[in-house]
Amino acid sequence: MDACWEEFGWERLGHGLGRRRLPGWDATVALVAGADGVLLYDTGSTLREGAEIRDQARALLGRDVTHVALGHPHFDHVLGAAAFPDAEVYGAAGLAELLRSGAAELRADAVRHGVPEADASAAADALVTPRHEVHDEQTLDLGGGRRVLLADLGPAHSGHDLVAVVPGSPAVVLCGDLVEESGEPQAGPDAVPSRWPASLDRLLALGGGDAVYVPGHGAVVDAAFVRAQRDRLAAAHGTSGGPGSGGVHAV
Repeated sequence: MDACWEEFGWERLGHGLGRRRLPGWDATVALVAGADGVLLYDTGSTLREGAEIRDQARALLGRDVTHVALGHPHFDHVLGAAAFPDAEVYGAAGLAELLRSGAAELRADAVRHGVPEADASAAADALVTPRHEVHDEQTLDLGGGRRVLLADLGPAHSGHDLVAVVPGSPAVVLCGDLVEESGEPQAGPDAVPSRWPASLDRLLALGGGDAVYVPGHGAVVDAAFVRAQRDRLAAAHGTSGGPGSGGVHAV
């Protein structure tokens, strides 16, 4: 069914693998399908958006999402999670407690960025927290030889940054907002910019020089782009790294 990806507004990245750039904040969601399971990386900004992703995944793959990985705890990536009540949900270590205690803040942030108050409240009230927390690395077996490595690389863009690496030729790396292509990396109050370059070093080590890197916002990039963004962050914050210019902009 891979030929149908583009008809639904998705970008096919390989067999059983694709991503969609959602309207509004240009946030990425991605699907990775194996013989026995389907992983969704990030879930959108509202229950309505999550439900649309759920229905599209079913139409594209002929089955339901079984696993959800939350890349980091910002509204445009997690507030659609309740649309997947039967999925096993994964997040970086400490994310579950943060989401449980921070639902009101997520709701307020969503409204501040333009989500209708009723939609933000409904999503925050139904917020799903991870049952599985990733400490360092964990591999998911989706069947048929398809494995996905989840790695906790934070704190950097946030205090809880989880990436997904899909082995292949080339490998595909779902970066979350550790990498952004449609603008300079965004740093809100939970960012730790001084540690961000080291997180990108580890991301590059996991993916390798030939991988396809999928940003949390923007077009697919290569290792050279990630390396350049890493160097700009290092230069802006006085951490070790190559020369560069630019900075991190507050949300």
